[in-house]
Amino acid sequence: MSTRRRNCPECRREIAVVAGRFARHDPPGARGSGELVSCPGSRRPAQLGAAQPTLDGYAVPEFPGQLPLF
Repeated sequence: MSTRRRNCPECRREIAVVAGRFARHDPPGARGSGELVSCPGSRRPAQLGAAQPTLDGYAVPEFPGQLPLF
C-alpha cells in the first residue's frame, strides 16, 4: 500500500506524507556535487487531511458507547 502524496511547499515535488509530515527528501538536482542535502520542506508538517489516518489503512469507525462483541 502506498502513502498519500502532496506537493512539497519548497521544491514542489510530489512527496509521501507519513504521520502528518512530509517524508525526508532531497531537493531536485542536489546530488550533482555528491553532498547529502535535504530539502528545507523535509519533515515539515503537512496540511490537514494530508496524512493517512493509520499505517495499515484500517480506521476504526467512531461509535458512541461500547462496540458489539460479535
